[in-house]
Amino acid sequence: MNTADFSKSLASTRQIWAVGALCLAVSDALSARFNPVAVQGEVSGFTRASSGHCYFTLKDAGGQLRCAFFKRAAQTLTRELKDGDEIVAEGRLGVYSARGELQLVVESVRLKGRGNLFEEFLRIKALLESEGLFDASLKRDLAPNPKGIGVVTSLQAAALHDVLSALKRRVPHIPVVVANSPVQGAQAPQALMASLQSLYARDDLEVILLVRGGGSMEDLWCFNDEQLARVIRSSPVPLISGVGHETDFTIADFCADLRAPTPTAAAELCAVSREVLLDSLDGLADDLTLAMQSGLDARSQTLDRLQGRLGRPSSFLSKQQARLALLHQRLLPSLRMSTKESEHGLAQLTERHDRAWREALLTKQRVLEQAGLRLGLLDPSLVLDRGYAWLSDASGQAIVDARALSPDEHIHATLSTTRLDLKVLAVQNREN
Repeated sequence: MNTADFSKSLASTRQIWAVGALCLAVSDALSARFNPVAVQGEVSGFTRASSGHCYFTLKDAGGQLRCAFFKRAAQTLTRELKDGDEIVAEGRLGVYSARGELQLVVESVRLKGRGNLFEEFLRIKALLESEGLFDASLKRDLAPNPKGIGVVTSLQAAALHDVLSALKRRVPHIPVVVANSPVQGAQAPQALMASLQSLYARDDLEVILLVRGGGSMEDLWCFNDEQLARVIRSSPVPLISGVGHETDFTIADFCADLRAPTPTAAAELCAVSREVLLDSLDGLADDLTLAMQSGLDARSQTLDRLQGRLGRPSSFLSKQQARLALLHQRLLPSLRMSTKESEHGLAQLTERHDRAWREALLTKQRVLEQAGLRLGLLDPSLVLDRGYAWLSDASGQAIVDARALSPDEHIHATLSTTRLDLKVLAVQNREN
């Protein structure tokens, strides 16, 4: 028998399973092999449905297992399970046929304490909080219309599509710069910091979005990195964190200037939408038009009132000319008399001014002559003529205290007509 005939023969004898039947058979095999089973691990992605049933993932460093905790059994809990709880779950292992997934139907739970990831999260949070990185006073207000928007996320992330779609819809007039970085895994923190630093170096951005879609605690763990938190806080412009879903919290959320519940919400919060700005502009245009029309109406009414009071300009001008002629006739005699009195008074003032000026000049001259005499008496050369000398050091400074001199120091003595170069032999106090 050749190979082809053997394959046909084997295929004719092999059982062909329906998907549902195979899932049921595998479930039965697992039940017979393992059930009842107890599994220890850390709770992640815990949710409670409206029906009261609970669903979560039980994980450790080696793997993870989907768990269903139905309402009847969940009512026995002393408190609600939370992500990070370390538990021992007892139940029945099987296959959830609708998805073909391995599933543990939990019947009872024993709490074993918090999980390692959650404990580390609390440690980092407490440390950074004690350093003041979360202080509300550090949070900055967002510019309503930033000149540029930076986005840090993975180019393959669905969150990027959501963010760009929201920005294109709301603020298509604002430029967007995307810095690529992985958002999951051990290398993600360093890459995220590098991408943020590349945006910090730009001067055309006024807000930065740090975004990623939802996931388990371990999926989002890179956003709990301590050094990344410090880099976020050092941002020169306001930074919005939009990591995960509304129930997800990371250290990045506490360090950012603003936390958005989702990446799309971050895009909606970073700037006032174009529609709002256009509506506001239309409102301002309407207000301006109304103000202009009201102003024109008021000025037109004022012009009509003045025109009614003015009447014919020629008639008004004739009346004013007649009044001017009458006033001129009345004022002309008084004007002539006032002119003569003013000329007489001016002559008297001029004579008094000249006399006072001459007397003041003589007084100043006498004062100047007396000051010259007193200044001459203070002339240092007169003192030198009486046999005194003016002593100075090598730099030309006057010597007023011999105690400032040292033996062998060179000094100068200026007499009335000569200058001597001297050398100090000794310095003695006058008391001696």
